[in-house]
Amino acid sequence: MTFHARLAAAGLLLAALGAGACSPEEGKGAGVETAGATVAASEDVQPFRIGALEAVALRDGALNLPASDAEMSPWAPAEAAALLGAAGVADGTIHLSIQPLLVRDGERLVLIDTGAGGEMGTENRLRGSLRAAGVEPGQVTDVLISHAHGDHIGGLAADGALAFPNAVIRMDEATWREIREEPRLDDLVRLISPRVQTFAAGAEVTPAITAVALPGHSPGHTGYEIGSGDDRLLYIGDALHSSIISVRAPALRNAWDSDGALAIRTREGLLERGASDGMRIYGVHFPFPGIGRFERVDGGFRWVPERGAPLPAEHPATGAG
Repeated sequence: MTFHARLAAAGLLLAALGAGACSPEEGKGAGVETAGATVAASEDVQPFRIGALEAVALRDGALNLPASDAEMSPWAPAEAAALLGAAGVADGTIHLSIQPLLVRDGERLVLIDTGAGGEMGTENRLRGSLRAAGVEPGQVTDVLISHAHGDHIGGLAADGALAFPNAVIRMDEATWREIREEPRLDDLVRLISPRVQTFAAGAEVTPAITAVALPGHSPGHTGYEIGSGDDRLLYIGDALHSSIISVRAPALRNAWDSDGALAIRTREGLLERGASDGMRIYGVHFPFPGIGRFERVDGGFRWVPERGAPLPAEHPATGAG
């Protein structure tokens, strides 16, 4: 089985039952006041605001894939390598960050996706990143899942127990069905079943967060629109993986998508809407911290990281994707 097929398989979703946590090195930087305490920016933690809401990008790890290796890259190697080269990426590597998002919504502390739990060659930094942001796992009240792949639900469990013991776990019904139908996830299903609540696309899952259907990547694949006042941020899950390849060539097929044609339409629609509306985007696999906007350029689109965000190593000195 190829790497990209294994990545899409639900069986990768859980060696996290036995995984521990890594503590990040703390850095210094601008902070955001969160529940009376200032959360400092670091290499693993980036606080920011969505209107009046407090949010924190939390690094879990990264996937670094050789673009020229058809067993590793989900895109056609020649096309992927050419796109990376044109963007100034000299090492020919597809760099995909993994960064769940924390949002304080009133009395709720909401975590969107849970990282890979140390699987797939990742660093398992999420719990350490949370603590660097001043949050203990037991304080998380809601876990929202975008879809049933390992780098998004692998951190639901640790050491045979719920990683977020007091949280309700919310996901689209089709995503929950996919998890339940995978025999290798029976232990996870038994563990999380009492905490799972399902919803349909368009549901208001918290007062400030609405589920948005982003179909094509996997059954029930869901984005989350977070709104406060006039500010909106859209968490796009795996609708777009690479801030270079997915943005500059949205029609390029991605082998990780369960329905390639539908996923292309979703990518193209997101880019059009994002560029037209100026909506802030949260790319969970874009260079950390994944906050920015899509911009029209030369008949296509590019990713523009939000001003003040750390300059991503994946990008040339302009910081544009």
